[in-house]
Amino acid sequence: MRERNEHSPRTDETWRDAPMQQRGLPRALALLWRGVCWRCPRCGARSLFRTWLAMDERCTVCSLRFEREQGYFLGAMYINDGVSVVLALLGSFALEDWTRPSLTQQLVLWIGLCTVFPVLFFRHARGLW
Repeated sequence: MRERNEHSPRTDETWRDAPMQQRGLPRALALLWRGVCWRCPRCGARSLFRTWLAMDERCTVCSLRFEREQGYFLGAMYINDGVSVVLALLGSFALEDWTRPSLTQQLVLWIGLCTVFPVLFFRHARGLW
Protein backbone atom coordinates (compact mmCIF):
# COMPACT_ATOMS: atom_id res chain seq x y z
CA MET A 1 0.00 0.00 0.00
CA ARG A 2 1.34 3.40 -0.92
CA GLU A 3 1.33 6.16 1.68
CA ARG A 4 -0.04 9.58 0.83
CA ASN A 5 1.87 12.76 1.48
CA GLU A 6 -1.21 14.88 2.10
CA HIS A 7 -2.60 15.50 5.56
CA SER A 8 -6.22 15.53 4.45
CA PRO A 9 -8.66 13.42 6.47
CA ARG A 10 -9.88 10.25 4.80
CA THR A 11 -12.66 7.87 5.68
CA ASP A 12 -10.77 4.71 4.63
CA GLU A 13 -7.67 5.59 6.64
CA THR A 14 -5.46 2.83 8.00
CA TRP A 15 -2.73 3.12 10.63
CA ARG A 16 -0.18 3.63 7.84
CA ASP A 17 -2.03 6.74 6.68
CA ALA A 18 -2.75 8.13 10.14
CA PRO A 19 -2.24 11.88 10.29
CA MET A 20 0.51 12.93 12.64
CA GLN A 21 -1.91 15.12 14.62
CA GLN A 22 -3.41 11.94 16.11
CA ARG A 23 -2.10 10.48 19.33
CA GLY A 24 -1.81 6.95 20.56
CA LEU A 25 -1.42 3.64 18.79
CA PRO A 26 -2.33 4.72 15.21
CA ARG A 27 0.34 7.42 15.28
CA ALA A 28 2.95 5.13 16.84
CA LEU A 29 2.31 2.45 14.23
CA ALA A 30 2.42 4.99 11.40
CA LEU A 31 5.76 6.35 12.66
CA LEU A 32 7.18 2.84 13.05
CA TRP A 33 6.02 1.89 9.54
CA ARG A 34 7.57 5.03 8.08
CA GLY A 35 10.84 4.26 9.86
CA VAL A 36 10.93 0.72 8.49
CA CYS A 37 10.24 2.01 4.97
CA TRP A 38 12.87 4.80 5.23
CA ARG A 39 10.27 7.57 4.90
CA CYS A 40 9.98 11.00 6.45
CA PRO A 41 8.27 10.72 9.87
CA ARG A 42 6.23 13.89 9.28
CA CYS A 43 4.94 13.62 5.71
CA GLY A 44 5.77 10.06 4.65
CA ALA A 45 7.82 11.07 1.59
CA ARG A 46 10.65 8.80 0.46
CA SER A 47 13.42 11.25 1.23
CA LEU A 48 15.36 9.86 4.18
CA PHE A 49 18.53 8.74 2.38
CA ARG A 50 20.53 10.34 -0.42
CA THR A 51 22.90 7.38 -0.90
CA TRP A 52 23.34 4.02 0.82
CA LEU A 53 25.03 5.49 3.91
CA ALA A 54 24.36 9.24 3.59
CA MET A 55 21.17 10.75 4.97
CA ASP A 56 19.59 13.88 3.64
CA GLU A 57 19.81 16.77 6.07
CA ARG A 58 16.14 17.71 5.53
CA CYS A 59 13.07 16.18 3.94
CA THR A 60 12.71 17.35 0.34
CA VAL A 61 8.92 17.66 0.72
CA CYS A 62 8.22 19.13 4.18
CA SER A 63 11.74 20.35 5.18
CA LEU A 64 11.80 18.40 8.45
CA ARG A 65 15.35 18.37 9.79
CA PHE A 66 16.34 14.74 10.41
CA GLU A 67 19.41 15.20 12.64
CA ARG A 68 18.17 17.59 15.29
CA GLU A 69 21.46 17.91 17.18
CA GLN A 70 24.94 16.48 17.23
CA GLY A 71 24.80 12.85 18.38
CA TYR A 72 21.08 12.49 17.66
CA PHE A 73 21.57 9.11 15.97
CA LEU A 74 23.45 7.57 18.89
CA GLY A 75 20.27 5.62 19.64
CA ALA A 76 20.38 4.16 16.12
CA MET A 77 23.85 2.84 16.91
CA TYR A 78 22.47 1.16 20.03
CA ILE A 79 19.66 -0.41 18.00
CA ASN A 80 22.13 -1.63 15.39
CA ASP A 81 24.54 -3.06 17.97
CA GLY A 82 21.75 -4.61 20.03
CA VAL A 83 20.17 -6.39 17.07
CA SER A 84 23.62 -7.62 15.96
CA VAL A 85 24.44 -9.02 19.41
CA VAL A 86 21.05 -10.71 19.83
CA LEU A 87 21.31 -12.23 16.35
CA ALA A 88 24.83 -13.50 17.03
CA LEU A 89 23.96 -14.94 20.45
CA LEU A 90 20.78 -16.68 19.35
CA GLY A 91 22.45 -17.96 16.19
CA SER A 92 25.46 -19.17 18.12
CA PHE A 93 23.36 -21.07 20.65
CA ALA A 94 21.15 -22.58 17.94
CA LEU A 95 24.12 -23.57 15.78
CA GLU A 96 25.91 -25.13 18.77
CA ASP A 97 22.79 -27.09 19.69
CA TRP A 98 22.06 -28.38 16.17
CA THR A 99 25.42 -28.96 14.47
CA ARG A 100 28.23 -28.60 17.05
CA PRO A 101 30.82 -26.83 14.83
CA SER A 102 34.36 -26.27 16.06
CA LEU A 103 35.31 -23.06 17.83
CA THR A 104 37.30 -21.88 14.81
CA GLN A 105 34.32 -22.38 12.48
CA GLN A 106 32.05 -20.49 14.86
CA LEU A 107 34.50 -17.61 15.28
CA VAL A 108 34.92 -17.22 11.51
CA LEU A 109 31.15 -17.33 10.96
CA TRP A 110 30.13 -14.95 13.75
CA ILE A 111 32.96 -12.45 13.31
CA GLY A 112 32.07 -12.28 9.62
CA LEU A 113 28.37 -11.89 10.34
CA CYS A 114 28.92 -9.28 13.05
CA THR A 115 31.09 -7.31 10.64
CA VAL A 116 28.72 -7.38 7.65
CA PHE A 117 25.30 -7.27 9.36
CA PRO A 118 25.61 -3.81 10.99
CA VAL A 119 26.49 -2.27 7.64
CA LEU A 120 23.47 -3.87 5.99
CA PHE A 121 21.17 -2.96 8.92
CA PHE A 122 22.44 0.64 9.14
CA ARG A 123 19.57 2.23 7.20
CA HIS A 124 16.93 0.28 9.10
CA ALA A 125 18.39 1.34 12.47
CA ARG A 126 18.47 5.00 11.44
CA GLY A 127 14.96 4.82 10.05
CA LEU A 128 13.62 3.24 13.23
CA TRP A 129 15.38 5.74 15.48
